[in-house]
Amino acid sequence: MVTLLIGHEGAGKTKKMIDMANEAVEHAKGSIIFINKNQRLMYDLKYRIRVICMDDYEHVTNSDEYIGFLYGIISADHDIETIFIDSILKHADFKIENLPEYIDRLKDISKNYGMDFVVSISAEKEEMEGVNFDGCAILN
Repeated sequence: MVTLLIGHEGAGKTKKMIDMANEAVEHAKGSIIFINKNQRLMYDLKYRIRVICMDDYEHVTNSDEYIGFLYGIISADHDIETIFIDSILKHADFKIENLPEYIDRLKDISKNYGMDFVVSISAEKEEMEGVNFDGCAILN
C-alpha cells in the first residue's frame, strides 16, 4: 500500500508522519525506515527506526536514481515493513511532474515486496496531474 500525505507546506504532514512512524515501530515485526532530507528529525523518531538523511547521498539526483536507492535499501533488509519518505519534492531534483511515474513505481515495489510506503507531498491533489491514485490511501 502507498499512503500519500498531501497538502501545502506547513499543514502538519511531517508531524503526522513522525507520529505514524513512532506508532508503527511499536507493533512492527520488521524494519521501519524513515527517509528525510536532513538530520533535523532524527531525535523526534524512536531509536528503533532507521533514519536515512538524503543530504548524505548527494549523488542521488533524480527520480530514477531515487528508485534505485530504494531498491538498494530493500536488498539490504528483507524485513522492511514500511518506508516513510518525508517531503519527496525536496529530495534530489524531484518535481511535481515526476510524481505520476514515481508513485506508480512505488505501488509496484509495494506489491512485489510486500511493504508499505508513506510519502508526504507538499501539494494538493488537484495539482498532481497524471497521478493514478488507485491503490493509494490519501491523507490530508
